[in-house]
Amino acid sequence: MIYTYNAPAKINIGLDVVRKREDGYHDLRMIMQTVTLFDTLTFDIKDGNNVSMTCTDSSLPVNSDNLVIKAINLLKEEFSLKSDIAVHLEKKIPVAAGMAGGSSDAAAALMAINDIFGLELTKRELMKRAVKLGADIPYCILQGTALSEGIGDILKPVSTLRDIYILIATPDIDVSTEFVYGNLKLDENTLHPDIDSIVSAMADNDARGVGRLLGNVLETVTVPAYPVIDYLKNLMLEHGAAGSLMSGSGPTVFGIYEDKNTALKSADICIKKFKDIFCAVTTCYSPEN
Repeated sequence: MIYTYNAPAKINIGLDVVRKREDGYHDLRMIMQTVTLFDTLTFDIKDGNNVSMTCTDSSLPVNSDNLVIKAINLLKEEFSLKSDIAVHLEKKIPVAAGMAGGSSDAAAALMAINDIFGLELTKRELMKRAVKLGADIPYCILQGTALSEGIGDILKPVSTLRDIYILIATPDIDVSTEFVYGNLKLDENTLHPDIDSIVSAMADNDARGVGRLLGNVLETVTVPAYPVIDYLKNLMLEHGAAGSLMSGSGPTVFGIYEDKNTALKSADICIKKFKDIFCAVTTCYSPEN
C-alpha cells in the first residue's frame, strides 16, 4: 500500500532567547508558524521487516542518521511493528535554512506510522515521543500558529494572521546553528522582541502592527556575519512588505505582505538581484485548513 503525507515548513514570527541554561541549551520565547511550502513523504508498506529511504536531495543521508528513519524506528520498535517500510522524501523546503524542514519531515513520519498502523496515539502522545528526537519536532506535529517556550517543547496555540502572504527567500549560504548560538551574547544591552505584543497584534489581525514588532535576537550574530540577510530584509521592506525578519538561526528571510501581487513582484526582484536564491510566496498553514 502507498500512503502520502505533506510536511510544512515553519517560520518564526518573533524569536527571543531568554537565557542560557546550565545544561547548555537556551530558554526561548518564539512564535512558530507553518506555511504552505511542503516536503512530501511517500510510504510503501509491504511484507518484511526493513526500513529504507530514498530522497530527491542527494546531500541528505538516507540511513539511520536521518530524522525520518529515526522517527519510523522509534514507533516501529515501541510497538513491535513487523512490516517493510520504504519512504521516499521529495524535498521542497531548503535544507538547513531555519525552516525546520528535517524536523517537519520527522513529524510527518511519526504521524504517518501512527495512522497507517492504527496505533491510535493522540497528537499530544506523539509530541511527547517526538521531543526525544528534537526540540522542534513536537511543534511540527502540532502545526499552525503557536507560542513556543522552554527549549521549544512548551507550546500554546495562538491566533493566526489572516489574509496575508509570506515571501520566503533563502540565499545560497550556509549558516551553522552551533555558530549562531555559540556566539550569542545576552546582557543588559540585548534588545529583546516584545513577543506578547506580537501575539496581541496577531489576535487583532494587524499585519502592519506585527510587521513593526518583528524581532529575532539571533540576528545580532547572524547579520554581522552574513550581511546579505540584512540586505534581503531591507529589499523586502522597500518593495511593500509590512515587516521582514530572519527565520530561526537563518539564513532564510521572510516578508509579510497584505497583497499577493506585491509579494510576487518582490519575489521577482529578489530573484533578479541574486544568482542563486530560493524564493516562494506562501500563506499561513494550519492542519485544520
